[in-house]
Amino acid sequence: MRITRVYTRTGDKGTTRLVGGQEVPKDHPRIAAYGTTDELNAILGIVRVMNRQSGAASEAVSRIDAMLHTIQNDLFNVGSDLATRPEDRWEGMYRVGDTDVKRLEDWIDALNEDVGPLREFILPGGGPVGAFLHQARTVCRRAERELVALLREEPGTGEGTMRYVNRLSDYLFVAGRWAAKQLGEPEFLWERPGKSG
Repeated sequence: MRITRVYTRTGDKGTTRLVGGQEVPKDHPRIAAYGTTDELNAILGIVRVMNRQSGAASEAVSRIDAMLHTIQNDLFNVGSDLATRPEDRWEGMYRVGDTDVKRLEDWIDALNEDVGPLREFILPGGGPVGAFLHQARTVCRRAERELVALLREEPGTGEGTMRYVNRLSDYLFVAGRWAAKQLGEPEFLWERPGKSG
C-alpha cells in the first residue's frame, strides 16, 4: 500500500469512499463503526506510551505492550473489513475471526488468574494505564453498539468482527485490572450506597 496524497476533497461535501469506491455519507453506520474502531486504536496507542513511561518492571511493561501491539494490528484488520462491503471483498482478504477471538479469550483467562475475584464494580481511574484501558473499554463498547446497528442494516458484514469486538471489551476490562496491579496503580471500587464497611 502506498499513500501519495492525504487529502482527497471528497469529504468537503460530507461524503467519503469505501474500499470498493462506493461513495457514502460520513454518518453512514459503516463509517461510524470503523471510525470508532480507529478512535479505539488511537487510545490503545496512548496506553502503550503511558505503559512504557510507567517505570514498572520491564516484564509487565513488555507483556502489556506486546498484547496491545497485536490488538492494534487486529483493529486495522477490523477497520479494513468494515470499510469494505461484502461484494467488494477480495480473495485472501484477512478478516478477524475465531483464531483472534480465541487469542483474546486465552489472554483474558491468563490475566484473570492474577487479579483475583472482583468484589465490587471498578471506578475507572487510579493510574494512567489503567484509566486509559477503561476508557478504551468504553469506546470498544460503543464500537460494538455501532456494529449492531450496521449488522441490522447490512447483515453480511460478518459475525467474526462482532465476536472480536465483544471479546475485546472484556479483555480491556481485565487488562485494566491486571495492568493496575502489575504497575502498582491503585484500583478504586464503587462505594455502594448504604453498604457499611
